[in-house]
Amino acid sequence: MKELSKYNIDIYGLEDKQYDYDMESGDAFFQELDQDLIEHGHFKTHVVLNKSATMIQLNFHTQGIVTLICDRSLEPFEEPIDSNERIILKFGDHNEELTEEIEIINRNTTRINVARYLFDFIALSLPVKKIHPDLRTQEETDDEDETEGILVYSSEDTAETESEEEEKIDPRWEALKKLKGNN
Repeated sequence: MKELSKYNIDIYGLEDKQYDYDMESGDAFFQELDQDLIEHGHFKTHVVLNKSATMIQLNFHTQGIVTLICDRSLEPFEEPIDSNERIILKFGDHNEELTEEIEIINRNTTRINVARYLFDFIALSLPVKKIHPDLRTQEETDDEDETEGILVYSSEDTAETESEEEEKIDPRWEALKKLKGNN
């Protein structure tokens, strides 16, 4: 928990203006969090805190590198991170997450810890498919091949199917079909 305490920001008594914070961390950050996605990495984050009477706006600019395991070859590789994200904390009577970007925090809160936000932003900036850079050109050509296989249906086939269906009409519906033909 000592590692995560570096991400505490005391908000009690802050004037209504802009504040800047620089944070840097490595493997210890990822090991302190209860997660299995990232084990190793190093990043720097610049946080701009804008405080007003009713809310706190936090802008995060994170740059760094994390070590991931390739989904295809199971080899470790380094993935660069560069993310710009924002969180708005509105003062209220209770703690509640309204959206991904807006949270309500108790107006008596004296300190916020931004470690969870940093990890979420890093995790969201990772690619869905974790592919080693040496294999990415092969992956791109595989994706192109998949898009070339488009199915095309002929209108002649559908016309034949409709005529076959008309022949197989349930006799109970014959009376309704006759009524439809009279209109």
